[in-house]
Amino acid sequence: MSRAEELTTNEGLSACLRAAAAAPSIHNTQPWSFRVSDAADGALTGASIEVRADRSRRLPVLDPDGREMFVSVGAAVFNLRVALAAAGYRTSVHRVPDPDPDVAARIVVGAAEEPSGAALALHAAIPRRHTNRRPFSDRRIPYGTMEELRGAAAAESASLLDVGPELRDAVLGLTRTAEKRMRSDPAYLRELAAWTDTSGIGRVDGMPRHVLGPRARDAALPLRDLGLGLGLPATTVEFEPDPTLVLLFTPDDTTADWIRAGEAMQRIWLTATVRGLAMTPMSQLTEIAALRSLLSDTGTRYVAQMVLRIGYPLSPGLPTPRRPLPDLLA
Repeated sequence: MSRAEELTTNEGLSACLRAAAAAPSIHNTQPWSFRVSDAADGALTGASIEVRADRSRRLPVLDPDGREMFVSVGAAVFNLRVALAAAGYRTSVHRVPDPDPDVAARIVVGAAEEPSGAALALHAAIPRRHTNRRPFSDRRIPYGTMEELRGAAAAESASLLDVGPELRDAVLGLTRTAEKRMRSDPAYLRELAAWTDTSGIGRVDGMPRHVLGPRARDAALPLRDLGLGLGLPATTVEFEPDPTLVLLFTPDDTTADWIRAGEAMQRIWLTATVRGLAMTPMSQLTEIAALRSLLSDTGTRYVAQMVLRIGYPLSPGLPTPRRPLPDLLA
């Protein structure tokens, strides 16, 4: 029996790794792998799980420094933490623990403990969390719910800033500028096309046509046009006129901060899912350094990592494919 076969027969471990692999990632590249050591049959106490960046899946045009890759890997780290907690294990997490630059985090599984209600709720939200690129309702998000989302960011050493009306117009304007600049880059369009799947033949990564979503009429809400690389036609519809946007900040801009940003994003996203909310990352603005710097707080050195759209969905988000577990084991 191969090592991969041996690990995938451990049902508890397999379930946790599948939960980790259900994390969101830029263009559904799924740029992660897992290396497990000291995993005994049955109980996981004492096991060490490395969550690794798979650089073969980095987007060289959109993400030359690997920031979005590590944000994606950070989301997988958080899902793995939640899955282990829901399975009844304590964990210790060591981020960027190794001279090997591909090791994003090492999670050491500790003693068994009763899972908390919060861990169970977040774990139950993992399979229900999907990116939603469709219109949201005009219903306002209660203040208490927004406080809960801010608390989710703070729990991961990040900060979440509500974007008010004046700042929202500026953020949307800068995002339109970023989207326009990207559309004019043939290399970006080729890369986008490579990760857009219209064949329907069972690809295990990338973005299938059914998740691309419509375009906003009059470009009022500049979501990323995912069908652009293949020249796909898209319907245009009315989106919510006053979208709820938030900015996610980290204290610095190191690899560890990128990983933390992914963990914070995923805690926010799962918390939002529990509350019946949907979310759309609007990353274009933070993918162009000159524009991203305009959002960062030079007084505190806090760095903008993501722009997120949050709201009550009018229709559910749809799932994207996932790579089989044996392919994810390093």
